[in-house]
Amino acid sequence: MIENWLPWVWFNLFVLVMLGVDLMVHKSSMSMKQAIAWSGFWIFLALLFNVYIYYTRGLPDALNFFTGYLIEKSLSIDNLFVFVLIFNYFQTPPQAMHKVLFWGVLGAMVMRGIFIALGIVLISRFHWLIYIMGLFLIYTGIKLWSEEEKEIHLENNPMLKFLYRFLPVTKSYEGDRFLVKKGAKTYATPLLVTLVTIEVVDVIFALDSIPAILAITFDPFIVYTSNIFAILGLRSLYFVLAHMMTAFHYLHYALAFILIFIGVKMLAGGFVHIPTWLALGVVFLALIASVIASILNPKNSTNEK
Repeated sequence: MIENWLPWVWFNLFVLVMLGVDLMVHKSSMSMKQAIAWSGFWIFLALLFNVYIYYTRGLPDALNFFTGYLIEKSLSIDNLFVFVLIFNYFQTPPQAMHKVLFWGVLGAMVMRGIFIALGIVLISRFHWLIYIMGLFLIYTGIKLWSEEEKEIHLENNPMLKFLYRFLPVTKSYEGDRFLVKKGAKTYATPLLVTLVTIEVVDVIFALDSIPAILAITFDPFIVYTSNIFAILGLRSLYFVLAHMMTAFHYLHYALAFILIFIGVKMLAGGFVHIPTWLALGVVFLALIASVIASILNPKNSTNEK
C-alpha cells in the first residue's frame, strides 16, 4: 500500500514546490520573453515526467500520459482565451493578474482531482455513463465548431448578481488584495470577483476536459498527472497568449474535431478498439493542421477579405 501511495505523495510535493518557485520568481506580470521561456520549461518538465512514466510503467502508460497531456493542454489553451476576455471585462490591472492566475491554477488542481476521482468511481459503477460522456463531448465539439468568435456575457450572470447582492464589493481595485477592511466592515474587491468567476468557468471547462482524458485511460495516476501538468504552466502561457490572441484563430476547429473524435471513441469503445497511438496521431495532426492553417491564413488577412 505504501509503495502505491508514494508516487502520489512525491508528485504532489513536487507540484507544491514548483508552484512555490513560480510564485517567488514571478510576482508580477511577465514579459513575452519570460512567458515563452517558462512555458517551455513547464512543457520540458512534462516531457521529462513522461520519460519517467516510460521507464517505470512501460510504453502503453507513457503513450496514454502523452496523449492525455496533449488533449488537456490543447483544451487549456482554448480556455485561456476566455480568461483574457474575463480580465478585459473586469479591467483587471496587469500587475494583479498573476495573483488571480496563481490561485486560479491552485483551485483548478483541487477541482480536477475531485472531478477525476468522481468520474472514475461513477464510470466503474455505472458503465453506461461513458456513453453519456461520449455524447456530451460530441455535442460540445459541434457547438465549439460553430463558434466564430469567443464571446463572454457577464452582465446578467446569476453568480455575479448573487455576489454583488450579498457581498459588499469596493468600486475600485485595492492593489492585489482580495479583501479590504474599511472601518468595521470587510469588503471584497473586484479582484476577488474576478477570481471567483475564473474558478467557476474552470469548473465548466472540466466538464469536457475530464471525460476527454477518461476516453484515453482510467488509470487515476495517469489521468491526474497529465491533467496537472497541463494546468501547471497556464500562468506563464496566459501571458504568451495575451500577446498573440489572434495568432491561432483556427485552433477551436481542431479542438472541436478532437472532442468529436474522442466522443466517438468513447461510444465505439465497446465495439471497436482504437489504439492509443492512433488517437495520439489524430490529436497531434489536428493541432498541427490548425497551427499551419492559422499561419498560412492570418486573421488580419481574412478580415480584410
